[in-house]
Amino acid sequence: MRFTLGQLAEVAEAAVSGDPDRTIEGVGTLAAADTRQITFLANPQLRKYLGQTQAAAVIMTPADAEGFSGNALLSDQPHIAFARIAALYARTTPHTPGVHPQAVVHESTQVPASACIAAHAVVGPEVVLGEGVFIGPGCVVGAGSQIGDGSRLLANVTVLHDVEIGRRVLIQPGAVLGGDGFGFARDGEAWVRVPQVGRVVIGDDVEIGACTTVDRGAIEDTVIEAGAKLDNLIMIAHNVRIGANTAIAGCVGIAGSTTIGRNCLIAGGVGIVGHIEIPAGTTITAGSIVLKGIKAAGVYSSGTPLEETASWHRNYARAKQLDEMSRRLKALEKELAELKRGNH
Repeated sequence: MRFTLGQLAEVAEAAVSGDPDRTIEGVGTLAAADTRQITFLANPQLRKYLGQTQAAAVIMTPADAEGFSGNALLSDQPHIAFARIAALYARTTPHTPGVHPQAVVHESTQVPASACIAAHAVVGPEVVLGEGVFIGPGCVVGAGSQIGDGSRLLANVTVLHDVEIGRRVLIQPGAVLGGDGFGFARDGEAWVRVPQVGRVVIGDDVEIGACTTVDRGAIEDTVIEAGAKLDNLIMIAHNVRIGANTAIAGCVGIAGSTTIGRNCLIAGGVGIVGHIEIPAGTTITAGSIVLKGIKAAGVYSSGTPLEETASWHRNYARAKQLDEMSRRLKALEKELAELKRGNH
C-alpha cells in the first residue's frame, strides 16, 4: 500500500516539510526504517538516531525538526500522528458478514446481518449481538451475554454467561471474561465454594489483551469502565473496578474488591492486594507491590532495583540485621540522652 507524504499529512493532521509527493510504503523505527518507510521521533533518548536514519520521512515536533534536512511531518503530538498513519498500513483480515457453516449459534440468539460469526465459534442462548460484531474462530459466548456494536473477539476468546460488553471493544485471543472469582469459605480444614453470582461489565472502547482474565463478581459486578486498556496476561479478580481510560501493562495481578480510579497507569508486573482504593491519576511503576490503599494521586514505586549479584547478597545480609541494629541504636540514643541529662 502506497501513500504520498502529502496524503499522510492529511491523515495525521500534520504539516509537510519537504517533498509532499514522496511515496511512502510502510512504517519503521527511527533506527531501522528504510528509504520506503516513515518513522517518528517522540522520545528524546532516540534523537541520536535522527542524523543517521534512512527513513523516507520522520514525524516530529517543529522544534525537533530544526536543522533536519530530510522530509518530515511536523506535529505537536508525533506519536499520535504516527498511530494514525500506521493504521493505514496495518494488516487487517476482512470479515464477511454472516454465520460460518461450522459455527454453532443457539436458535434464540439473533445475529444482525452486519455481524460475523467465524468457524468453530459457539454462541449460547439469548445472547444479544450489536451491529458489526465479530466473533472470531473458536470463541465461546455464554448465555445471556451482550456484545455492543462494532466489538471484536479475535480468536479463542471465552465470554461466559451474563457478561456485558460495550461498543467497539477489542478482545485479543485467549482472554477469558466471566470465569468464577476465587471465592471459598473455610469450614474446619475444608473449603466451601461460594457461588459467584455477579457479572462482568465492560464499557465502550475498552481493549483487553491476550490471555487476560476478568473474573465475575461474587455478588456485585466486576467493572471495567470506558476507554480502559489492558495488556496481556493480567489477572483481575472478582468485584474489581477499573476506572475509565486507565492503562494496565502485562502480568499485573489485582486481588478482589479493589477499586482503581480513572486515568491511572499501572506498569508491568505490579501486584495489588484486595479491598483497597487507588485514586484517579495514580502511576505505579513496574514490579511494585501495593499492600495498602493510596490516599493521594502521584507516582509510587516499591521493590529492590536490579544490582550486581555479589553486592545484592551483601546488602540483603545487612538488611536482615536492620531490626537488631535499630534496637541497638535506640539503646545508644537512650544512653546518650541520659549522659546529657547527667552533665547538666
